[in-house]
Amino acid sequence: MPAFRVTTPARAYDAVIERGILGRAGEFVPQNAGAVFVVTTEDVWNLHGARLRASLEAPNVLLFPGGETRKRLAQVEALADQMALAGADRTSIVIGFGGGIVTDLAGFLASIFMRGVPILQIPTTLLAQVDAAVGGKTGANLASAKNLIGTFHQPMAVLIDPDVIATLSDREYRAGLQEIVKCGVIQDPDLFAAFETGRERVLNRDPALLDELIAGAVRIKADVVSRDEKESDLRRILNFGHTIGHALEAETSYSRFLHGEAVAFGMVAATRLAVTSAGLDAHDARRIITTVRNYGPIPPVDDIVPARLFNRLSSDKKTLHGNVHFVLPEQIGAVRIVTGIPEQAVLDAIDWTIASYSTARAMA
Repeated sequence: MPAFRVTTPARAYDAVIERGILGRAGEFVPQNAGAVFVVTTEDVWNLHGARLRASLEAPNVLLFPGGETRKRLAQVEALADQMALAGADRTSIVIGFGGGIVTDLAGFLASIFMRGVPILQIPTTLLAQVDAAVGGKTGANLASAKNLIGTFHQPMAVLIDPDVIATLSDREYRAGLQEIVKCGVIQDPDLFAAFETGRERVLNRDPALLDELIAGAVRIKADVVSRDEKESDLRRILNFGHTIGHALEAETSYSRFLHGEAVAFGMVAATRLAVTSAGLDAHDARRIITTVRNYGPIPPVDDIVPARLFNRLSSDKKTLHGNVHFVLPEQIGAVRIVTGIPEQAVLDAIDWTIASYSTARAMA
């Protein structure tokens, strides 16, 4: 049972990886806790709710309709109203039970309800297990950009059950893999190499290898968050691929791409930008781009206009004093934060990435 300790000024807790831990979730709820409120979606509850319910004492189930387009303040208010009407108080506990959208929104709800109640995160998608549920980031979207409203609210624990991944579609699974590839690029060459050499095993969801990949990503996330809880410096490296990826999601109204697919596009664009503007070796760039692409495909990008995507970057929460900050690889296993890159270089990298994905689709 690998467990990785996250230690922050706000709270210390474990991210526990164990097959079957969903059935033991009740053990992580304090005995003196009040009512338990499970924020989830109908599909997740239908698939996995019976096992969670069996481990809890009369939980209140709050159904969220799901989807990035519904990750808005109106949904948070609706969920908070349901809690209030059910008699929730400061002893109540929220459980985020679903993918990254659910864990983000449930965390935000817990952070502001009665000025803060505890949350237990139980992610059910690969992407949420290795990224969204760990680290205490919460948020809701605006129409103009993703996660511009949010808080840092560390959970009591994160319970990661790799068994639930068996119910994911291939598309959801591949999208989650991209967040682990990201971890390899930013800090762990061995983790990255596992994707290069083990593609068939990874795509076939080999249990032993998958557990290792999840553990590798969670270890990195836990270490980075412990050293920089609120993204003042080091934690920004976790945004490799996200600056342009978030812009792509917003530009397509959060309706075309899964988050991991947008991050894949963003990683390819950032890697191309690193070659032209930050001195990344062409060989390492090819390795990164090939590996990202090997765990695709992504939806069509032929209609994306580089200038419109570039204009979205100014709304990204990582833009400071009008300067867009990019996380660019120096080599596999190391990245740095770069600002002041000329607009044309960014536009060229976006244009190159669009063309490369369009060419690949035409050849498929």
